[in-house]
Amino acid sequence: MINQNLIHGAIDIEQTADGLLPYRLPAWARAQCPDPQLAMAASQPSGVRLVFQTTAISIELDTLPTKRAYAGMAARPDGVYDLYIDGALFRQLSAPAGKTMHIDMAAGTASITPGTPQTLHFSDLSTGDKTIEIWLPHDETTELIDLRANATIMPITSGKRRWLHHGSSISQGSNAASPSGIWPAVAARQAGVDLMNLGLSGNALLDPFTARTMRDLPADLISVKMGINLVNTDLLRLRAFAPAVHGFLDTIRDGHPATPLLLISPVYCPIHEDTPGPCLFDLPALGEGRLLFRAAGKRSDIRQGKLTLRIIREQLQAIVKQRQANDPNLHYLDGTELYGAVDNARLPLPDELHPDAATHQLIGERFNELVFQSGAFVRNAC
Repeated sequence: MINQNLIHGAIDIEQTADGLLPYRLPAWARAQCPDPQLAMAASQPSGVRLVFQTTAISIELDTLPTKRAYAGMAARPDGVYDLYIDGALFRQLSAPAGKTMHIDMAAGTASITPGTPQTLHFSDLSTGDKTIEIWLPHDETTELIDLRANATIMPITSGKRRWLHHGSSISQGSNAASPSGIWPAVAARQAGVDLMNLGLSGNALLDPFTARTMRDLPADLISVKMGINLVNTDLLRLRAFAPAVHGFLDTIRDGHPATPLLLISPVYCPIHEDTPGPCLFDLPALGEGRLLFRAAGKRSDIRQGKLTLRIIREQLQAIVKQRQANDPNLHYLDGTELYGAVDNARLPLPDELHPDAATHQLIGERFNELVFQSGAFVRNAC
C-alpha cells in the first residue's frame, strides 16, 4: 500500500477496492454536483505527483488507470508518468492497459469495462540520495496500488511556497503531451513553486463549492482563469456574470483576505471571440474520426445578454479595477498576453478549442515571466 504522505497535489484521497484514488475536489464538493464530466475531471490527477527521498536505483509503481475510448475515433494515447530526479526529467513511461471508459459523444452515453493493475518499472536510476517526483497522468483517472523500491522511501515536504490555481481544461492540460508539460506545471517548475492545480475540464463555472474549496486551502498565491467554460456551456448571461464573479472572489477572500489573487481572462480562441456559445462537437468531422469544436451561438444573441470571450475580458478587467480600491492584492492578467491572435496564426488550436503541447510550453513560460519573474502583477508572492 502507498503511504498517503507521498501524494502531493491531491485534495482528497479515496480508499477503493484496489488502492488509493486521488481527487482534486473534496468529497463534500463532488456530492453537491453529480455531473459526470466534473466527476471525471476531479478524478484525473492533473498536477498530482508522488514525492519522496530515496537512494533506490529501481522503483516499481502499480497503478490501475481508466482509459477513455471514443466511439468512431482512433484510440487515445496512453497517459504518461513523468519521473523527475532532483528536478530534472529522467524517464517517461505509460501503463498500456487498465479499465476502459467507452464514450459515445453523439449518443451521450458512457460505460466502463473492468481492467487489471499495471506495473511501471523505473530502473537504472542515479545512485546516491535523491528526490524523486512521479507526475501522474493529467487526463487519465489513476488508482495507486503499490510502490516498491530497492531502498527505503521517505516522504518529504516540498518547502516551497504554494500556488493554488483554478481554470478550465486548458489549465488541466488538455492536448498536452505529458503531466509535467501542462502549462501550470511548466510555470511552477520554472518558478520553483509548489502547484495545487484545480484546473477542471469543462468546469471552470464559478461554482460556489470550488470557491469554498479554494478558501480553505493553504496558498501563497491564488490564480483564477475564468471565461471559456462560461461561454462554451452558455451557462450565464451578462446580468448574472459580474455578481457571480464577485461572489466567487468574496468567498476566496473569506479565507485569504490578503493573499495575492490573480484573475486571468481567457486566452485567444477564434470560434468564441465574438460568437457566443454553446460550443458543440463538429459532427461531420466526428464522423470522419476528427475531433473539432464549433460555436453554435449567433452574434445577434449578444443583444440578449449572451457572453463572448471579448465581453468577458472587458467585464473581468472592470471587476478587478472596481475591487482594487479596497483590495490592493487583487490583480488582472489579460489571457491574450499568454496566447493571442499572433500566436494563434503560428500555433493554431488543433481542435479549435485547446492548445497543443508546444502552446502549453509557451503559455507556461509566459506566465512565469509575467507573474513570477517580473512581479508586474503579483509582487512579493512566491
